[in-house]
Amino acid sequence: MKISDKLEDFKAQGKTYYSFEFFPPKTDFGLDNLYTRIDRMASLQPAYIDITWGAGGSTAERTLEMSKTIQKYFGLEVMMHLTCTNMSVSSINKVLMDAQENGLSNILALRGDPPEGTGEWEKHEQGFKYGIDLVRFIRKEFGDDFFLGVGGYPDSHQEQSDIDKDISYLKEKVDAGSDIVVTQLFYDVDKFLVFRDKCATIGIHVPIIPGIMPIHNYARFIKFTQFC
Repeated sequence: MKISDKLEDFKAQGKTYYSFEFFPPKTDFGLDNLYTRIDRMASLQPAYIDITWGAGGSTAERTLEMSKTIQKYFGLEVMMHLTCTNMSVSSINKVLMDAQENGLSNILALRGDPPEGTGEWEKHEQGFKYGIDLVRFIRKEFGDDFFLGVGGYPDSHQEQSDIDKDISYLKEKVDAGSDIVVTQLFYDVDKFLVFRDKCATIGIHVPIIPGIMPIHNYARFIKFTQFC
């Protein structure tokens, strides 16, 4: 099922909805623990589950396998992240075909972060340079088979300090075929509201989902925000 159908149901019923985002563990032991946690949290009836692709594409295969497992065995809709980092066009196409064959209908299309310790982001020589290229490719090759999300930045992107320019780039991604905007984490509600209003003014009318990250480990929080 496409997430859009569930969000429409929540809206029609006047219900607040939310999702949970999980990072694929590096070990099998960690993965087993995470599945136990997801099984427990499923009782909270999230609208969907996000599974990240991992910085630098470091968890690519596990992301795909987790997404298939969660949707099949836990009965939860999954939005699988897919990035351009370290990915050729043929590799991206292979992932999308696998997702399609296994009933994964929701993709968060992102440029992605650089691999840890490498500094600046670099395009794969046979890949895409920008998130919009990924959105265009998916729409060209798969039509409307996927519900597509893209990233938004209420605090502006780390590589683009001008929020108005950043939002103009976001509109291009929406116009290219994105169905929803999921924001990077933020903690200033006023900044989000300004971002939301600027998006509406420029003509972005798809749903904008705010991203919130609970702080449970300060060191990891600081490390994570360096990519945001």
